Amino acid sequence: MHLRKRSAVTGGAGFLGSHLCERLLNDGHDVICIDNLYTGSKRNIIKLLNNPYFELYRHDITYPLYIEVDEIFNLACPASPIHYQNDPVQTTKVNVHGSINMLGLAKRLKIKIMQASTSEVYGNPIEHPQRETYWGNVNCVGPRSCYDEGKRCAETLFFDYHRQHNLNIKVARIFNTYGPRMHPNDGRVVSNFIVQALTDQPLTIYGDGQQTRSFCYVDDLIEGFTRLMSTPDGFTGPVNLGNPVEFTIIELAEMVLEMTGSKSELTRRPLPQDDPVMRRPDITVAKEKLGWQPTIPLKEGLGKTIAYFDDLLKEEGKHSVLKKF
Repeated sequence: MHLRKRSAVTGGAGFLGSHLCERLLNDGHDVICIDNLYTGSKRNIIKLLNNPYFELYRHDITYPLYIEVDEIFNLACPASPIHYQNDPVQTTKVNVHGSINMLGLAKRLKIKIMQASTSEVYGNPIEHPQRETYWGNVNCVGPRSCYDEGKRCAETLFFDYHRQHNLNIKVARIFNTYGPRMHPNDGRVVSNFIVQALTDQPLTIYGDGQQTRSFCYVDDLIEGFTRLMSTPDGFTGPVNLGNPVEFTIIELAEMVLEMTGSKSELTRRPLPQDDPVMRRPDITVAKEKLGWQPTIPLKEGLGKTIAYFDDLLKEEGKHSVLKKF
């Protein structure tokens, strides 16, 4: 008899996926990591490869997959603008075809499946903070649409499979998350600022820097995933998972400069098209249904993330200006 729960994680070699795989192994699961390594990396899961309860399955979920598991976490998708705009058609395919394939697998196996959706479904929001009941303000023909509308369509598919086939679904809407194993060239603000500060490059500020973001440390987010997956079958979400403490981009830049001891200056560029001006989750549902809220303050999480990137840059032989903080 198979006693360990068998969990499949698509995108399991990515930033979030690798942390989730590690958490599930620690919780006593068998883990199948499914990734085509487009933006994921073996480096993220290198420490897991010798674990007998971990398996890396190199596969693109836009093609069908036939495996036997007890639950699916669907995280596969490039998540930074640089990566998802590099091949926008494939980004839409992984959200639509990939979701159909994973939902079909869950339907055949009669198991639950969680969709890693995104705060980008709210677009450039008019409502602030954003609640799950807000339908969003999204451009369907812009350069970010492959991701925004791809994720919105994925949510549609999940709820239609739930209604039409009585599939047990869970939908998490992820707000800005950061931490070790972020891709150093993913163009996201936390990794951008840290790498620029550690290598004495100017920190790139888009627009006036007064736009806001809410930064959730990766360990807090993964805790939210596991709690969502263990909710009763009748609860589907969507659930906002993010940190409701709001910072301007300028405040983040100043904090990174202070913590790294970097002498980098700030350089300004125009705000990208459709870039949200405000982003903060209302996490009332997560508190009530999951008993979840973030516990790691930004400064503490940044310290761990800076240390990770400092080690990474040293490995690559790049100059680091990091001082003790």
